[in-house]
Amino acid sequence: MGQTQQTECKEEIDVKALQDMYRKFVMECPSGVLFLHEFKRFFGVDPTGEASDYAESMFRAFDKNGDNTIDFLEFVAALNLVFRGDLEHKLRWSFKVYDKDGNGFVDRSELRSIIDSIYRIKKCSKSDLTDTQISVDAAVDRILEAVDTDNDGERPVLLPEFIKGAQADPWVLKMLSLDMNPAGWVLENRRKSAHF
Repeated sequence: MGQTQQTECKEEIDVKALQDMYRKFVMECPSGVLFLHEFKRFFGVDPTGEASDYAESMFRAFDKNGDNTIDFLEFVAALNLVFRGDLEHKLRWSFKVYDKDGNGFVDRSELRSIIDSIYRIKKCSKSDLTDTQISVDAAVDRILEAVDTDNDGERPVLLPEFIKGAQADPWVLKMLSLDMNPAGWVLENRRKSAHF
């Protein structure tokens, strides 16, 4: 079974990188927990920069028990998911990132906030800007249209709708690529912070 999981894994955690992260985690967080400001510093995110909102959403998604801290077990569990999780697990994680208030729904303002952050990150990193040629509001409308499977257009989107709609629309999956590949974001930001 472990071997099957290995072959399905697109990106594997580099053992040395994980050891380095643990060392840095222990050095920066001798208490054994990571607070939001430390999380941002850990990944080299400017507290007011383009990636700040996205980092805050990632922090909430990593914080499984909701105590506003991340212990190393939560950190490793989240990294395991982002590096090894299947599409549905990553969509569940992505939904948690979008659900900023944790009420089990994603509404238009939550979606807009994260899409805006993704656009700003893509512009700053000069990564694939083809999706950012439409406005944030147009992207939000298109995503909501795809994931609002009951077509009520009013009510916030539930997790099952989000998963079903995202799986059915390749553009939505591509648009969510930063969330679908948080491992890439984690590694890129770790590399950037290591150079400082």
